[in-house]
Amino acid sequence: MSVSRNGWIAVAGLGSLALLAGAFGFQYLGGLAPCKMCLWQRWPHVAAVLVALFALAFGQWSKGSLMPALGALAALVSAGLGAYHTGVERGWWQGPSSCSGGAGGDLLRMDGPLDMVMCDTVAWQMLGLSMAGWNMLASLGLAAIWVMAARRAA
Repeated sequence: MSVSRNGWIAVAGLGSLALLAGAFGFQYLGGLAPCKMCLWQRWPHVAAVLVALFALAFGQWSKGSLMPALGALAALVSAGLGAYHTGVERGWWQGPSSCSGGAGGDLLRMDGPLDMVMCDTVAWQMLGLSMAGWNMLASLGLAAIWVMAARRAA
């Protein structure tokens, strides 16, 4: 059985929605507050869900591969942010001074939020990968699904 273009788009959009649901679940049910970079990784998934909804709802105006290309781009942006965040967590490179411990800067200010979540601290991991690492892998998979959608005839 062959999957249609709209089928691939639906799977990709639902994948991003599932990642967002998981992130919110960890945040609100698991009590793991997100850091600034975690929040950055969510926005491309929101964009991918909106692209999928638009492509499925207005298919007659979204012919061709533009919508799947936009969805793939959103997934790749989230994957890139996840890779960057993973590198910050592992100490491979410096993170933003506003949420990394070793950077100094505004972290030493006394008027900042007391409950700030540090971007260079791993709050949860499974099989040696943090949430940022898992997001990177899942986002790369979703980008591949978007490419499959782009390759299908409308």
